[in-house]
Amino acid sequence: MKKRTDSDEKYVLDLIAKILNCPYEWQKTFPGLAGDVGKNGRPRKLAIDGYFKEYNLIVEYREIQHFQAVPFMDKMMTISGVPRDEQRRIYDKRKETWAVNNGYRFLAVNYYELEHNSSGKLKRNEAKDLMVLKNKLKAIYKDMFD
Repeated sequence: MKKRTDSDEKYVLDLIAKILNCPYEWQKTFPGLAGDVGKNGRPRKLAIDGYFKEYNLIVEYREIQHFQAVPFMDKMMTISGVPRDEQRRIYDKRKETWAVNNGYRFLAVNYYELEHNSSGKLKRNEAKDLMVLKNKLKAIYKDMFD
């Protein structure tokens, strides 16, 4: 099994760090950003994929399962009583809304925006991927790349 550090998510975050020339926190949690209530009666911490403190930027990488059905994953019921695919949509929206409402900049990078194979895995064409990501960042930070 592949290590999480070899994931497409980590690859994308590393490229953004390269463009911004700054470190990031991976799988960062924030007070007030919570998921479903767990068996212990408390809300679980909801992690975001990457946080670039220097730029007040939260980045979420959305893989294929955010857009297409993945039957073996999607129909599993969550602790809140909704299927996993529905929970994923709720959490995606919750993270984005929370970030904007708390003064963060938010960037969603969708797998299909980068070169990928039929199963949604990135081909990792670094030059092309850097260009796509730089353009997405430029839309948020208008003066950064002039």
